[in-house]
Amino acid sequence: MAEPLPTFRVVFVSGVTPTKWERIWRERMPRQRLELRPASPGEALAALRDGSADAAFLRDAVADEEFSAIRLYEERPVVVASRDHLFAALGAEEELDAAELANENVLPGQDIQTLELVAAGVGVARMPQSVARALSRRDVISRAVRGAASTTISLVWPIDATTPSVEAFVGIVRGRTQNSSR
Repeated sequence: MAEPLPTFRVVFVSGVTPTKWERIWRERMPRQRLELRPASPGEALAALRDGSADAAFLRDAVADEEFSAIRLYEERPVVVASRDHLFAALGAEEELDAAELANENVLPGQDIQTLELVAAGVGVARMPQSVARALSRRDVISRAVRGAASTTISLVWPIDATTPSVEAFVGIVRGRTQNSSR
């Protein structure tokens, strides 16, 4: 009986879509499985610390004494509101100024429970565009926010666990070809 393939484990926060990198990994690393699983930011950090994940896609992470981090891309901020909110009158391509949120009940959170409250008209929520897309519903709208800080997605892994598999995944995420060297 053949031994099971070793597994490289990656966790990712809401809004990140790792399918492109998964496809490339499967082509280049046929002798090592890639396991992808969604996680909250706290769960992702815990998985990196306890070794149940080898790498993570996290929002607004920076390198420090514990983790290496590579910034990958910026995410545009949006406000999510109920379909009958005043913001819905704006066209989908129009932007709100961040100052227009000053008189709004801006709810904390970027999850499905927050969207339930938004849909019920309790308030609005500010979140990265990718999260709003991932959680989209028919009873809410999203509009871009001008003048608000963007968020950054980074690939993060424990410094003490920089393995050849981690380096291979970093190369894939950075867009290196199979034959290029660091």
